[in-house]
Parts: sequence; structure tokens; C-alpha cells
Amino acid sequence: MYHHILIPLENSATDQAILDHVRPLVKLTGAKLLLLHVADGWVARNFNQLKLAESEEMKTDREYLDRVARQLRSEGLQAETMLALGDPPEEIIKTAKSENCDLIAMAGHGHRLLGDLFHGSTITQVRHNSTIPLLVVRGQKKTLSPPI
Repeated sequence: MYHHILIPLENSATDQAILDHVRPLVKLTGAKLLLLHVADGWVARNFNQLKLAESEEMKTDREYLDRVARQLRSEGLQAETMLALGDPPEEIIKTAKSENCDLIAMAGHGHRLLGDLFHGSTITQVRHNSTIPLLVVRGQKKTLSPPI
């Protein structure tokens, strides 16, 4: 069924919803997980072009990915991490293709019309531009310290 599942994480409480949903699926299929965070701050978006030093945001994001991966590994799951830089929907699609993922599993915020107009929707862009199956789970509202 699934062999390699990409899970874009945003370093928020919303991540817990998708992780909780995917755990049983991974145990059932034996799939590997690729945890991805796309840093999209100014430094991240200009990192390669301007040869900048890694920002505190990027360091924090990398530490978060590593912490989540360690937790999943301690449960017997195979989990790798990747920190991408730039536009989240574009990087999610690019990573899913380049890493041969056969499912993208994401948590959504449940924005409605105005929220999507003002904030955009990463899920909508991924859904419209990816040929890889997409699993979307309703997440929790964002908080400052995500549970894991």
C-alpha cells in the first residue's frame, strides 16, 4: 500500500493531529516516514542566493524535527527528517517527488473562505499541483508549544 509517507510539519500543535492519525497507518503498512519542515522566513528564502548563516528559526525547526523523529523511532517507526527552505507548497511537492513518497499526509487548520484568502492555503496548493495522493486531517488550533 504505502511505502514512504511525507509528513510536512509546521512546528505547532496542529502537527500532533497528523502524527496521531498516521501512526496506526505506518504500523499497519511498515512505511517509512519523512518529516519535512519548510522554513520560509527571510533568511530561509534567501539562504542559498546570499550565502547566509543559518537563522535561529532554522536551527529551532531542525531541533524540532529531530525531537519528533526521535520520539517516533522510540515507538519503533522509521523516521527521517528534512529541512527545506522557501515556499512551503512548492517545497512539499518537490520533496515528495524527489524522495519517491507515495503519500503526503498533512494537518489542516480548517480555515474558511476569508482565512484562505488572507493566509493562502498550503493544502489547497499541494492538492492542486501534486499527483501524489494527499491525506488531510483536521488539526488543532496553533499554540506556542506543540505537544509531542
